[in-house]
Parts: sequence; C-alpha cells; structure tokens
Amino acid sequence: MTIEELEQLRIQEQERQSRLENRIYCCSAAGCLSSGGHQVRQAIADAVKAQGLDGKVEVCGTGCMGLCSRGPLVRSEKDDRLYGELAPEDAAELVRGSAEAEGRLAARRIDTSLPFFSKQLKIVLANSGKVDPERIQDYIAAGGYQALAKALTEMTPQEVIEEIKNSGLRGRGGAGYSTGIKWELVARQPASPKYVVCNADEGDPGAFMDRSVLEGDPHRVLEGMALAGYAVGAQQGYIYVRGEYALAIQRLQTAIKQAEREHLLGNRVLETGFQFRIDVRIGAGAFVCGEETALIASIEGKRGQPKQRPPYPSESGLWGKPTLINNVETYANVPAIIERGAEWFASIGTESSKGTKVFALAGRVQNTGLIEVPMGTPLRTILFDIGGGVPEGSEFKAAQTGGPSGGCIPAEHLDTPVDYESLQKIGSIMGSGGLIVMDNTSCMVDVARFFMEFCMDESCGKCIPCRAGTVQMHEILERITKGEASLEDLDLLEQMAALLREASLCGLGQTAPNPVLSTLQYFRQEYEAHIKEGRCPAGHCSIRHAEEVRR
Repeated sequence: MTIEELEQLRIQEQERQSRLENRIYCCSAAGCLSSGGHQVRQAIADAVKAQGLDGKVEVCGTGCMGLCSRGPLVRSEKDDRLYGELAPEDAAELVRGSAEAEGRLAARRIDTSLPFFSKQLKIVLANSGKVDPERIQDYIAAGGYQALAKALTEMTPQEVIEEIKNSGLRGRGGAGYSTGIKWELVARQPASPKYVVCNADEGDPGAFMDRSVLEGDPHRVLEGMALAGYAVGAQQGYIYVRGEYALAIQRLQTAIKQAEREHLLGNRVLETGFQFRIDVRIGAGAFVCGEETALIASIEGKRGQPKQRPPYPSESGLWGKPTLINNVETYANVPAIIERGAEWFASIGTESSKGTKVFALAGRVQNTGLIEVPMGTPLRTILFDIGGGVPEGSEFKAAQTGGPSGGCIPAEHLDTPVDYESLQKIGSIMGSGGLIVMDNTSCMVDVARFFMEFCMDESCGKCIPCRAGTVQMHEILERITKGEASLEDLDLLEQMAALLREASLCGLGQTAPNPVLSTLQYFRQEYEAHIKEGRCPAGHCSIRHAEEVRR
C-alpha cells in the first residue's frame, strides 16, 4: 500500500460507513463480555437480520466505552445514544430505533452529558467505543496511520524525536521519564540492530488501562511503535504482554497480520525504504517483569530477574543491543502528537506534566471504569465528579494511586492536582494509572498488609533486602492486624522500609514500602488502635482484645 492508497482507503471506508442507516457499537472489552456482552451483540445482530436490515445496519464490536459499572454497553451511532446494562431482550427495540424508545430501553439510556463523560479529555482513548478493533479499515477511516505516513514523507527521524521532546510527553509506565530524551539516547547509539519494546506487563492489582487500550485500539499502539522505530533506527519491535490478557493478545495478533497485509508493517512500509516488524512475546504474569531489565531477560528466554544498571537498556538492552522500552499508553499518545503537533499536546496538562492520563477507577466508588483526564485534574474531581463519589451511606477514607508502589491519599489531600510532582509530595506516585477508592469500611493496616503480601509474593528473590525484607514487614503487619504487636513494631516497620528503599536492586523492592509509609503517615491512629486498644476502627480485622494480648 502506498501513501496515496492509504488515503484512498480512508475515504472509501468513510463513504461506505456514511451510506449505512446506522452502526451499532457493542462493547467487546473484557469487562462487558464478562457481563453478557457477547449475547447482547448476537441478539442485536439477529434482530437486524429479522427486521430485514442487513446491509443497512451494521453491528460492530468495539473497545471499552468507559463506564464499566453499567455494562454491557451499546452505542447507537445514528442518534449517538448510549445504553447500559442491556439484555438480549432489548435488542429488537434498539434496532427498530431508539429515538422513540420508551419503557425498558429508555430506562437503560445513559446521559452522556454527565460529568463522567463531560469532564474527560480523550487522546489515548479517542477511538475506544468508536472503532472495531478487529477491522483495520475502521482505524484507517478514523485517521489511523496518517501520522506514520506524515513522518515517513515529511519528517526526518531527528525531527520526530524533537517533536516528542517538545510535546513534554513523559513515560506513562510510572517513572515519568522524558519520552523524547529516552528516544534520543537510543537513536544516538552507534550499535545495531536496535529494538523497540512495548511493556504491556500490567500487573498492579485493580489496573486494566493497558489491557483496555490493547483490546480496543491495538493499531494505535502499533503505529506508535512504528513511529518510534523510525525515530531511533530500529527495524524490530516486541510487545511483551502477560498471558492472562488472552483477548488483548488475540486482537494484537490480528492487528499485526492486518497491518502486514496492508504494508503498514514489515518490509517497505507504505512503499518507502523503512521496514519494521512487530512480534508478540507472552509473559507468565510475573509482576517483576514490569521492570525493564527483568522484561528484557524474559524476552530473551531467561528467568525474569532485574539486573544492576548502568548500563541502561538504551545502551545495552535486548541481546546486548540498544533498546527502547515504553509502555502501552506512552506509545498510544505518539500518533496524535505527530499528527497534531507538539504545541497542541503541550498545551494540555500542567507545566511539568503534559497531556492526559488514563486511569482505571475501581473500588468503593459509584462509577467504576476507564477514564482519561488532563494532567493536573484535582483528585476530588476524578473521584466525586467523574467517579460519582462513594456509595450512599459510606464515607470516603482514602484513594490508592500507583498500586503496590504507590500510597494512600486521605481526604485532606483531595484537592491535590493529579500530576507527577504533586502526588510525590504527598507520599504517593502516579504509577501506571491504577486508582482504587476506599471508604470507612476499609482498614488501612490491612490495606498495607495486602500490598506488602503482593510484593512479597512477587519478589523475584534475587536481592536479600527485598526477598527477606518484604517477608519481615508482612509478618509485622500480620501481627498488628491480629492485635499481637507492640508500638516498637511501628518503629521497626519504618526502619525496614528505609532499608528496602536504599538497598533493593530494582523498583519492586525500592517502592514496596510506600503503602506502609503512607498509611503510617496519614492513618497512624488506626495502627495504634490495633496495638493499644486491641480493636480495628473499621471493624474489619478479627483481633483479640488488648487484655487478652497483654496476658
């Protein structure tokens, strides 16, 4: 396919879609499928056939529409109406036309002017809910691969890097390192071959951002990786994705085959001199493989364990060659930046945190789901306007950002802007985008114990501070939840936390104490109540009375 043919295909597909009476998009992300989405889609397809609308109404699968708590979700393009909690028996009425719908179907309608939708800004999720992830034509009709065509014909590799640098895009995997500088470091290396790796080993409890992007818009990630390959001088890319993400893997593999067939990947991309292949590598679901050196080891067929740096992967990575590693969301931002310009992207967000951030909103909140907001959006806006607040009768207690590496943010910091620096100042981190809400039924000591248990189980065991320290911290937290600890144990926890931070080999051990330290900082009275009074203020822990403990 040439660049001219790409444009022709885009116009043809847009015209084909415009001739349809309606397109009905059925959410085919893992969340909606688990709540009966496949049966709803099949019922709608059967209703289209029964009403003689074949060729006039098209039923499509699509990516996550965001409001997962109301799934299965369906959107009618004709009148741009969204419906939630649909059942197969709603199909016939929906196909007939929702404009005059009454009764059951009308009650299923979701008002898209609500803050959940109106206070979001979608760049990474721009196509989710609007394109069929298994049809490359849908992505092309929405402007897909235009950024790659622009780069290959109008920009040098260095100009692509400069555009990414000027945009202010930072790595969305958690560290927040400048994406453009990272690309430049790889591009400057004289060694070859070079590799581009996508880290899709999303392992934080409650996180599903990367999975949703891969399920709903895989071509956006492929295009971002191809642009990175062109910029740094690489001809081979790998997507490292955990085996639990079966649907994402299947759609990725389909998308790669489609892109290769259309000469958007492979040899002579868009009939230019650029060549770039992408292969999928499936991991076994080890959390430590989210660390880039452990990920590299796993791709090479070795045990997924981190190693000391330097050298960094940009100098000596996959098979000892220069390697660029970014996560799914980072690559998904790239096509929009190249197409619309660095200045546009840099105008969104804060002075030091540009663009938007995707979050998986979960826990004790009304509107659980996938959201995307400008950097700097206050936590209160995310939780109470977009998220709808905690369920009636409950009281907000804390929000956990950054997963096992993050911290618990109390109500007093609800007006904190969500950006890299602001979260760090209050003892948390952005992380990859997991956001778990807790109410007054949550015991903060038990929350810290849960995350420490996770880190303990996921430690690769290579370095002693992490291997032994996480076990010892977990044992102390266990004793506290059982009412068997002393106040001296709190001092020991803080000492162990400092040791792990300073002496652990990789980010897993270095950040494992964060949930403990943040809960100690903001909810120390709960720890003391367990120890001194033999009670759990949240009524969660089954502990003996203090009198029994003293005996």
